[in-house]
This record gives sequence, structure tokens and C-alpha cells, in this order.
Amino acid sequence: MTLKIGFLVVKARFLNALKFEEEKNLDTMSRISQKLADLKAQGKTALIPYITAGDPRPSATVSLMHLLVAKGADMLELGVPFSDPMADGPVIQKAVERALTHNVSMNDVFEMVREFREKDAITPIILMGYLNPVERMGFEKFAHAARSVGVDAALTVDMPPEESIGYFDALKAAGLDRIFLVSPTTPVSRLRAVNEKGSGFVYYVSLKGVTGSKEIDIADVATQMARLKGEINLPIGIGFGIRNGETAAAMSQQGDAVIVGSALVSLIEVNQDKDLYEIELAIGAKMDEFRQAITHADAQ
Repeated sequence: MTLKIGFLVVKARFLNALKFEEEKNLDTMSRISQKLADLKAQGKTALIPYITAGDPRPSATVSLMHLLVAKGADMLELGVPFSDPMADGPVIQKAVERALTHNVSMNDVFEMVREFREKDAITPIILMGYLNPVERMGFEKFAHAARSVGVDAALTVDMPPEESIGYFDALKAAGLDRIFLVSPTTPVSRLRAVNEKGSGFVYYVSLKGVTGSKEIDIADVATQMARLKGEINLPIGIGFGIRNGETAAAMSQQGDAVIVGSALVSLIEVNQDKDLYEIELAIGAKMDEFRQAITHADAQ
């Protein structure tokens, strides 16, 4: 009898532990986390392209999103137009201006995501933008609306983790990942706050300055990755300044994801007055360059 009771106690503890782990995984393993975990298990690096919603015109955005996935994107980063994009360089600032000439709003962005989800229910989508449009809508309303159309995460450039309590809670309650930016100058205290409040992955800004600026110092990125990994348990995506396949390949050996933006958006700018087919040819060729370079580097 004693042995039987002991066995039942051990079994109950095991089942409770198993249930706890399952509940924990359900709570933490978002679509973004799952994708990155799957790629890591395969020895692969994620490719995350960025475009601005509504650039060069609203009717092109969903088609471009599908093209990016067809050309090897593992996730999509969709920029929400805002009149004062302070972290963005001239290329993306002009993209935002083009979108705003069409009066693209947050609700328009949600509609684009909803339309994309009609044909793609799998590819994670990250909304990248600024706090002002979110505040105007309201944290809870924004989070609920974003989740309901199929958004997976929010990256709000000007919302540091120390000030994000209400916003963070709304995103978490809606099941959205919270992605924060870190840079070479981010202090340890903030890295720890990002690790505590962030989810999905951390976006490492590989350059000091705005998007699309300067050249990446690969040796410095390697040094910074060692520093970050000492404080952050989340996967790390590397972005800013990745203009070609060579740089993308080098960054793929340092982080879990490579994020490309200005290199693609500049092609939209050059081809903005052409028909969608011509824009897609240019974007597709650049995506092929990035994807092939990363795939080759991963295989080494």
C-alpha cells in the first residue's frame, strides 16, 4: 500500500509538472518564438524584411508582402507611417512621406494585415512604428485590433521598457510579442529591463544613428553580441545598415535573424512610378541576394 501511494504521489507530481510546462510553453511560445526556435534547430538564420505600409501606394502593400514571403522572408516587418519618424534615415522617411500622401492610417495598416492573412495565416508580422498613433488609439484598443487582424508583435521605437508598463500590459494581454531596440550604447540596466519585458526577439541596432546609415563594423558587432548574450536570453535580430548579401551573410553568423529595410525601400523609391510588376522584379532580385547569401552562410 505504501509503495502504491508513493507511486501515485510521484505520478501526480510528474503530471502537474508536465501540465505546468505545457501551460508555460503555451504562454511563451508565440508564432515568432516558434519560428525562431524551429530555424535554430535547423541551423538557419531568419530573414526579416521591412517595408512601409502604403509605400509606394496602398494597393501595392499586400502584394509586396506576399512577394517577400515567396522570396524567402521568415517574418515581415511592416512600418506604420508617422509624420515624425525620428529613428529612420532619409530612405525610410521618404517612404513614410509617400504613404502619408495617401493618408494611410493605423486602421488602413490593420486592413492590409487582415487582407494578407486571407492567404497567409502562418508568416509572423511585426508592426514597427512610433508611440503617438498608438496613444491616440489607446493601448488596449490598439493591442486588441492588432491581434484580431493577425499581427504578432509590436516594435514601438520611442517606448523604452522602463516606461512601458501600461502599454506592455495591453500587448501581453492581447498575446502580442513586445520587441525592443538595443544598441551598442544601451546600458546594462536597460538590457536587463528589455530581457524582462520583451518577448519574441530583441532588435539590435548595429550602427549608431538612423536606419540606412554608415557601414557596419562586423568585428564590433561580434563583440557586442557577446555582451548582449550575457544579459539577454531572447533571440537577437540584427538590423540597420545591411545593404547587400555579403553583409547579410556576415550578420547571420552573429545573430538569430537578419533584418533588412533601407536596401529594399530604396528600390521602391527608384521604381515608385512604375507598375507593380517592375517594383516586384527589383524587390525580388534583392531578396534573392539576401536569402541566398544567408542560406550559403548557414550551410558553412
